Amino acid sequence: MSVSPYFLDLRSAYQSEMDDLRFDSEGRDVLHQRLAGKRQEMAFLVQMMDTSPEMVAVVFHQGFDFTGKAVMEHLLTHDVDADGFPAWGSLADGFVLAPWAQDLAHIVLQAPGGEKFLTLTAGMEYMAGLPVAPSIVNAEESGDSDDSDEDEDSDENGDNTPVMFEGDDDREQSGDARARHEAGSDWLVQQGFDAKD
Repeated sequence: MSVSPYFLDLRSAYQSEMDDLRFDSEGRDVLHQRLAGKRQEMAFLVQMMDTSPEMVAVVFHQGFDFTGKAVMEHLLTHDVDADGFPAWGSLADGFVLAPWAQDLAHIVLQAPGGEKFLTLTAGMEYMAGLPVAPSIVNAEESGDSDDSDEDEDSDENGDNTPVMFEGDDDREQSGDARARHEAGSDWLVQQGFDAKD
């Protein structure tokens, strides 16, 4: 699967926003309380959908139950400004919204650009649940790659699950992160995934 640079950037911004919300100044995990507070402010937050979609999208955290992998992976190949960007209605077979998330979605859909925002949110939430790629994979670059095409969809024990993203726990300088990203991209190409442009 090839993920567009647009969605990769969104994923990074989304994860940063989640990290900012997670802990208070004393190190306590307050994510659920902060998200509950943001959900109460949804009517106000819709004003930020165009400028900072990741800051609004977090209110839908854990509100999607993804049922259609192919639908969601197709979405992630697109750029929001490109022709053919999937419409919100076209994702109907890809997930089920929790009842509380449906209520928030109704508020969003009343605002200009609401459908596009919800499409982006679905993509960000889907990516947030995907496996995280290791920084550099040395062991897999030996002779084992021949079997990877057969096993890439088998995740019985999670060991052979394809991975796409850089580690979220590392807060590295941008040059180091870029080098790790390129190494990860090269490894994905060797495993049979499409190269990102």
